[in-house]
Amino acid sequence: MVWAKPSIGTAADNADEFRRIKAKLHRQLISAMDFSALSTMKDEELRKEVRAATEQLCKQSNELLSQANREALISEVMDETFGLGPLQSLMSDPEISDILVNGASDVYVERRGLLEHVEGLAFDSNAHLLQIIQRIVGRIGRRVDESSPMVDARLPDGSRVNAIIPPLALDGPLLSIRRFGTKPLTAEGLLANNSLTRDMLTFLTACIESRLSLLISGGTGSGKTTLLNVLSGAIPASERVATIEDSAELKLQQRHVVRMETRPPNIEGQGQITQRDLVRNALRMRPDRIIVGECRGGEAIDMLQAMNTGHEGSLTTVHANSARDATSRLEVMVGMAGYEMPIWVVRRQIASAIHLVIQVARLSGGLRKVISISEITGMEGDVLSMHDIFTFRQTGIDSKRKALGYFCSTGVRPHCLSRLEAYGINFSPNMFEARMMTDTNQPRGCETGADQ
Repeated sequence: MVWAKPSIGTAADNADEFRRIKAKLHRQLISAMDFSALSTMKDEELRKEVRAATEQLCKQSNELLSQANREALISEVMDETFGLGPLQSLMSDPEISDILVNGASDVYVERRGLLEHVEGLAFDSNAHLLQIIQRIVGRIGRRVDESSPMVDARLPDGSRVNAIIPPLALDGPLLSIRRFGTKPLTAEGLLANNSLTRDMLTFLTACIESRLSLLISGGTGSGKTTLLNVLSGAIPASERVATIEDSAELKLQQRHVVRMETRPPNIEGQGQITQRDLVRNALRMRPDRIIVGECRGGEAIDMLQAMNTGHEGSLTTVHANSARDATSRLEVMVGMAGYEMPIWVVRRQIASAIHLVIQVARLSGGLRKVISISEITGMEGDVLSMHDIFTFRQTGIDSKRKALGYFCSTGVRPHCLSRLEAYGINFSPNMFEARMMTDTNQPRGCETGADQ
């Protein structure tokens, strides 16, 4: 490979100057590349060659850059050439779950449930940010421009990407990346994080094994998909499971899983495949259970009908602030399917299809908890009847503004216990007595005992 001699003429004493030198060095590197030779190289060889060329360019400007700046510059040029530019270091950090870019110079990340601003990290300009966005979506065969200024896509590592650019974004391109760990969180991980108690987990696992249909409800980033992944591990390996998602996030451990993902419309506005289309198709694929990553539209009616016609034990999630709100949202989504049905008919469908509603929430300080497990018991007149079995009660916040509280059993004996017993699963009556349940995050003085 042949490269040009650099013409860097000022010292890199501040971040703006450093970015200017990096951009100039990157342009020189690109202009010096022999692309016909590069096309025959393997990826590893190509990276070695480009790094060697970058190091040579830096050596030729040795009097202008310190050793630390030179190493940082080489690393950033490599990220700019092969990765996602300034975002590459964030994508390599396993503790980061969300990357939020609000224009070229405003970047936030979420670590351990807390949002924080990233100091000293910025793009050269909005044009530079737009270039990175186009690189991200281009790798997966999507496009973003003035005629299509919004895009929602998935990276090869499973991360979910949403981008919106001017003229819809007023202050520069906006980019959101929801990342998922390379190692899925396990049931023991949920217990270690005090997201729920062992009794609650044991009960939910038994419900999955007994083919009860579950609805997981919560807000954005509350851990709905994580909990769904964990609970799906209790599905017997002998069953055929069909998963349907807008953006593939589920990582089921079973062998017999068929995964399907929706498709957005093409440039002409044609070719769209919705979740509802996939749910209907899945019914013809002989699944034992259907898992819809998130119900958000007309597919709700098809999901309810599937649960009522031989696909018991299916699971799905929905955005809602409480268990009662979750059932109300299902009613609205059934209406979005275009069917004009009396509300009592819709509620009766929900009551017969869904057995449990699990509410999850992200509390103060970034803690994610299962705040209620509620059972739907049927209809009382035109009203859907349900009661809480387990709940989390927040009592305050600590000095670090993290939520304090405790889990408790409400004292209500679940109606579904007869179903569990039919599957050979028996619980001690004491498990559902009204009591506080042990939680290491509870405030001092809250010991296991009778619920007041």
